[in-house]
Amino acid sequence: MKKSVLLGALTVAGLAAGAAAAGTIDDVKARGKLNCGVTTGLVGFAAPDSNGEWKGFDVALCRAVAAAVLGDGNAVEFVPTTGKTRFTALASGEVDMLARNTTWTFSRDVDLKFEFVGVNYYDGQGFMVPKALGVSSAKELDGATVCIQTGTTTELNLADFFRANNISYEPVPIETNAEAQQQYLAGACDVYTTDASGLAATRATFEAPGDHVLLPEIISKEPLGPLVRHGDNEWADVVRWTLNALISAEEYGITSANIDEMSAGTNNPEINRILGTEGTLGEMLGLDNQWAMRAIKVGGNYGEVFAQNIGESTPIGLARGLNAQWTEGGLLYSPPFR
Repeated sequence: MKKSVLLGALTVAGLAAGAAAAGTIDDVKARGKLNCGVTTGLVGFAAPDSNGEWKGFDVALCRAVAAAVLGDGNAVEFVPTTGKTRFTALASGEVDMLARNTTWTFSRDVDLKFEFVGVNYYDGQGFMVPKALGVSSAKELDGATVCIQTGTTTELNLADFFRANNISYEPVPIETNAEAQQQYLAGACDVYTTDASGLAATRATFEAPGDHVLLPEIISKEPLGPLVRHGDNEWADVVRWTLNALISAEEYGITSANIDEMSAGTNNPEINRILGTEGTLGEMLGLDNQWAMRAIKVGGNYGEVFAQNIGESTPIGLARGLNAQWTEGGLLYSPPFR
C-alpha cells in the first residue's frame, strides 16, 4: 500500500473514532435534524427534483430514519458527496450516516472503521455502450476508453476484469455521475461502467435511451447499503432496524395504505411488535414504541419504495431480481422483531 493511501486510511479511521464517541443519536435529537450523506445526483436513487426536493430510493431511507428518531421525515439535511469525499464526510461527523449506493467491502468495514448496517440493494458492476458501437459483450472492449468514477470499487473491478481477459483499456477518470454522463454522451469515452442499477438510472435520463445498451456481463458483487461510524452501536442499531422495519413491513403486508388500521392491533404478534402495540422494542432503541410505524408510514415499505423510485413502472425499469423478498426467491431477509 502506498504511504499516502495508508495515511489517508489512518486519517479517516481516526476521525471516525473521534466522531463516534460523541453519541450520534443524542446529537441528532439535540439538533432536530438528520444530516444524511447522499450521492451528488443519481435519478431514482438520490437527486433533487425541479423544486429542489430530494427524491429517490436512498433518500427514502434517510427520511425513514428521520421519522423514526425525530417524528418528521422532512427533518433531513441532504449532503451531496462524491466517491472521494463520502468517507471523510462520515468520519468527520459532517454527516450522521451515508445512504448513497456504497458497496460493503472488507476494507471499508474493518480498515476505514465504518459499520455497514445492512444491504438495501444487491447489485453488480456492468457496462453501458452506444448501440452504434456494435458491441455485444464486454470481452469485445479491447482498447476502449472507459469512464470510471475514482475512489470506487468499480475502479478496481474494472482493472481486474480487463487483466483476467487479457485486454486493455484507457481509463477516463471522473468524480460524479453527472460528469460521467456528460463525458460519455460527448464521446470522450466509449464505455461507462458502474453499478448496473446506476447505469439503468443514468440511461433513463438520456434523450434517446434506446441508443445505448447495457452489456450482459455483471463482473462483481456490489452489496449496497447504509453505513455509520464504528463504535457508535446505539446509532447503528437505529439505522439497521429502521431498514429492517421497511423490509419486514413488506414481508408482513404492512403498507402506507393500511398501516393506520394495522397499528390498532392484529392477530400477528410480529406485526404488533413492529408497530409498537406489543412489547418495548422502541425503549430498547432509546425511542418510543411508534418509531417503526413512523419510519414505514413516511414512504411505505421496502417494496413500495422500490416500485415508486426505481421499479419496472418507472423510466429506470429495474426488476426486483435479487432484491425480492426471501419468500419470493430473492435475498431480502430481516432478522425477527422480538
